Amino acid sequence: MSFSSLGLSPALISALKTRVYRAPTPIQSVAIPAALQGRDVLGSAQTGSGKTLAFVLPVLQQLENSPISRPRRLHALILVPTRGLCAQVGEELRSLGTHLSQPRKVSIVFGGVSINPQLLRLRGGTDVVVATPGRLLDLIAHNAIDLSTVATLVLDEADRLLELGFAEELGAILALLPRQRQNLFLSATFPPVLEAMARDLLHEPVRVELSSEPLTAPDIVQRAIAVDAGRRTQLLRHLIAQNHWTRVLVFVATKHAAEIVADKLRKARINAEPFHGELSQGKRTQVLADFKASRVKVVVATDLAARGLDIAELPVVVNYDLPRSALDYTHRIGRTARAGESGIALSFVNADTQAHFRLITKRHRLNLPLEQIEGFEPLQTTSLIMPSGGGIKGKRQSKKDRLRQAAGLQH
Repeated sequence: MSFSSLGLSPALISALKTRVYRAPTPIQSVAIPAALQGRDVLGSAQTGSGKTLAFVLPVLQQLENSPISRPRRLHALILVPTRGLCAQVGEELRSLGTHLSQPRKVSIVFGGVSINPQLLRLRGGTDVVVATPGRLLDLIAHNAIDLSTVATLVLDEADRLLELGFAEELGAILALLPRQRQNLFLSATFPPVLEAMARDLLHEPVRVELSSEPLTAPDIVQRAIAVDAGRRTQLLRHLIAQNHWTRVLVFVATKHAAEIVADKLRKARINAEPFHGELSQGKRTQVLADFKASRVKVVVATDLAARGLDIAELPVVVNYDLPRSALDYTHRIGRTARAGESGIALSFVNADTQAHFRLITKRHRLNLPLEQIEGFEPLQTTSLIMPSGGGIKGKRQSKKDRLRQAAGLQH
């Protein structure tokens, strides 16, 4: 199947030819024709399945088929859970939208930055708003956005919107929307609360469920390497040099670890940058732009980047720290092997994280033997972390030992 068979306009087909997209993914093959017909869509698919393009293309084609009004009327509202995803979706809309016969205005709004520039950019109206819920409500309170003309509502990463506590904000936004509209709900998972919301809001939706696909896709090689916590950075440097990796996305547990690991790599003359929630949006945007352009070789990120980050031809993802949630493992490794490419996902495992690693592999039904790299064989074979209930009498760690252990895990 090709994109031209989905009913897309010649302008969008031309736009896709300039990108790395070769053919529609399964969710795009079903969701795009349904959305173009005006149907509601409920899409559930794993990270890396192409959910973003599944709603961006129909929204752009609907804009192309509708006249431009003065002032501009809001046609599509896209709600996302994070600033990073907000910027990414907006960039995709703007990039592909340049191929339309008439330019359309896409407004990207999120919290954590001054509201004044966003208020100024919304003067004269807008065609599409990509927003986080809290900032959208702030702008509505300033009379900067009118939702009464919205024809299409998109909830992207809908499960995360609810996980991050946006249920009340979503309810307030939904109350301001027209009753007659198209709804596109896209998510990696559909917990019961989201299923209930979908039943209330969607009218005879076309349902696309691809989450049951096996996690171990044939284009992602997953490996696990046993290494002491204190030697992970050295091992990472060794693997980058040995395999001549051009770009690597490294996941760590904390912003502090992101800064420390990136600094150690820079001292080893590897161009690396941290990526976490404490950075300004401008800095994060610049880091991603440099990473995509291969001006930065390694990005050391917290789970802020685990969802929504789309980097074409990213060959390697490394779990320097294992994810806290077994589900987040899916989102992390889904950053590689996108758009038909292949990729490698590595996980570093030490004695203190082996139990958690076994939980992750059990949840995802993975058979990943722990490898050892010559020169980096682990010396610590048993966990030093005692159970929170107290452990064995006479064997409890001192406060000083626990602090040392925590510092070792962070670094």
